[in-house]
Amino acid sequence: MDIVIRTEFIKLDSFLKWCGAVGLGSEAKAYILDGLVKINGEVILQRGKKVYPGDVVEFNGETYRAVKEAE
Repeated sequence: MDIVIRTEFIKLDSFLKWCGAVGLGSEAKAYILDGLVKINGEVILQRGKKVYPGDVVEFNGETYRAVKEAE
């Protein structure tokens, strides 16, 4: 699923909220620290990890691709 971001990057915990994968930032933090989130196939344990357009985030059986807003 493509998720449009309007900035150069978005932090991973904010991305999970933005795409609707989680409802609260505290949920995102817990899932990330538990090693349940991947960016481009790599498990990420930093909630502040930057997600850039083109990155693919995997969580809970879903795949989200960050894309830049069309100008």
